[in-house]
Amino acid sequence: MIDQALLDRVHKQAWFYRYPRGWPFLLFLLASITTAVSVMAIERADRQTRQVELDRNLTEIASALQRRVTENIALLRAGSALFATQETVSPEQFAEFADDLQGDGTLYGSLGIGWAPLVPVDQIPTLEAALQKDRQEDFIVWPRPSGDQGYAAPIVYLEPRSQDNRRVVAYDMFSERVRRSAMENAMRLGGPVASGKVRLIQDRNAPEVAGFLIYMPVMVARGGQRQVKGFVYSPFRAASFLDSASELYRNSRIEVAIYDDHVAPDTLLAERQAEELTGPTMERRIDVGNHSWVVQISDTKGGVLSPLSRITLFFGMLASLMVMAIGRLITRRAAEDRRVLEWLTSQASIRDSLTRELNHRVKNTLANVLSIAALTRRRSKDIDDFTESLTARLRALSATHDLLSQSDWGNAALGDIVRSELAPYLDGNEGHVEMSGPDIKLAPNDAMSLGLAIHELATNAAKYGALTTVEGRIHIFWSLVSPDCAEIHWREEGGPTVSEPAKRGFGRDLIEKIVAHELKSNVDLKFNPGGVECRLKVPVRTSREFALRGGKLRKMLAG
Repeated sequence: MIDQALLDRVHKQAWFYRYPRGWPFLLFLLASITTAVSVMAIERADRQTRQVELDRNLTEIASALQRRVTENIALLRAGSALFATQETVSPEQFAEFADDLQGDGTLYGSLGIGWAPLVPVDQIPTLEAALQKDRQEDFIVWPRPSGDQGYAAPIVYLEPRSQDNRRVVAYDMFSERVRRSAMENAMRLGGPVASGKVRLIQDRNAPEVAGFLIYMPVMVARGGQRQVKGFVYSPFRAASFLDSASELYRNSRIEVAIYDDHVAPDTLLAERQAEELTGPTMERRIDVGNHSWVVQISDTKGGVLSPLSRITLFFGMLASLMVMAIGRLITRRAAEDRRVLEWLTSQASIRDSLTRELNHRVKNTLANVLSIAALTRRRSKDIDDFTESLTARLRALSATHDLLSQSDWGNAALGDIVRSELAPYLDGNEGHVEMSGPDIKLAPNDAMSLGLAIHELATNAAKYGALTTVEGRIHIFWSLVSPDCAEIHWREEGGPTVSEPAKRGFGRDLIEKIVAHELKSNVDLKFNPGGVECRLKVPVRTSREFALRGGKLRKMLAG
C-alpha cells in the first residue's frame, strides 16, 4: 500500500511538478525585477544629485569668469580715467601706470593693457608724424585705411612691451569687422564692451588660437559735448583667460567650454577637457562686458552605474540566483515525489499490460503456426516434404521474431527483414541479389507478415526461379510512397522461363491472401516470362501496444 501521507503531500505539490523549470525562473525573474527597480531608483536619485551638483558647478564657473572680466574692466576703467584727465600720456607714464596695475601683464588672464586713439582717417599722417617725433620712428598705421572708413583706431601703447605685443603696435583695430563692432558698441553705451571671437595679431601664426578683446572708451568733453578720445583695451587669449578663471573654482574635473554668442564649432573660444568620459551636460548664457557668452560644462562619468548601484546589482543578482536555486530544489523534490507516485500507481497496470501482451503474442504466434502447418499439410506430398516446408516457414517466422526481440518488440527495419530472409541464399552469392531503399521501421505484426512474404518469394526463387542459375538476379527495392505507406518491389531476371502455375500453391496463397489480409493491401504478383515480379505495400505505423513496453516499462524492469 502506498503511504497516504506521501500521496497527500505529492498531490499538494502537483503544481510544482507541472512547471519544474517555470517556477524557479519566475522566482528569479521577480527577484531580478526587484533588484532592477532598486537600481533604477538609486540611479535616478544619483542623476538628480549630480544634476544639482552640476548646476552648482556651473554657477561657480560662470561667477569665476565674470569675476575675471570685472577685474580686468576695473583696470581698464582706471586707464580710461588716466587718459581722460590728461591731454597727452607719454610712453614712460603709460608704462609706469601699466606696471602698477598689472605687473608683468599676466594678471587676470590678459596679455596686457593698451591705448588706441580714435582719429579721423585724414588725420593719420599727423598722428604718425607726432609719434615718430616722440621716439617712435617706425610708427606707421597698418593696414592702411581706405578713404571711406571714416575713423581709425591704431594701437599706440601696449604694455608690457613683450615681443608679441610690440608686433601689434600701429595696427588699426578699426579696420577689422569684429573689433570695429565692439568699439562702436562701446561708444554707443559709453562703457566696457567685449568683442566677439577674433584671432589676435599676436597669434597670426597660430590661426587655431582664439581670442577676444575688451574695450573701454575714453570720454572727454569738447565743445559742450562728450566725445570719444580713444580706447583703453586688453587683449585675451581665450584659453589663458579660462585657465586664469579656473583658479577661482574648485572642481577641476569638470569639462568646460566657452562659446561666443551661441554653441557651434566655429564659435568655440576655449575649452578645458577632462581625462575621463563626459557625462551630463549643462549650459548657461552669461554677460561678459555687454557681450553674450555661452558657458557649457560636462560632468565626468564615473561609470555606467554608480558604486551603490553596482553593489546593489551584485547582491541583488546573487540573491536572485539563490532564490532560483532554492526554488529548483523544491520543484525537483516535488518532481521526484511525483515520479515515485507514478511508478507505484502504474505497477499494477503495467503487469496487467504485460500479461495481456504476452497472451496476445502467444495466441498470434500459435495461430500463425497452426495456419502454416494446416496449409503446408494440404499441399505436401509426404511427411518429409511436410517437415521440410514447415521447418523452413517456421524458421522464417523465427527470424522475424529475432529482429523484433532485438528492439524489444518495438519495431523492425524493413531492410533487416529482407536481409534476414535472404541470408540463407546470400552465402557466397551476394552478387545475385541487389537491394536498396531508405530506413523504414515497421510495427511487429506488419514485420512478421512481410517476413513470411519475402520468405515465400525467396523459396520460390531458390526452387524454380532466378536463384537456380548462375546468371539469375533478384532486384529488391523499397520506398516511401506516403508518410504512412511503403512499397516493396521484387523482380527476378536471368532465371528459367516462367509460366503461371496451373494450380495455386501454398506460397501464393500465403502471399496473396494471408499477407494481403494482414497488411490490409492488395498484392500484385506476376509470373512474367523473364521472372517473377511482385509489388506489395506495407503500412508504416507504430503499434500502441508495444509503445508502452518501449518507454517506462523498460526503465521499470531495468530498475
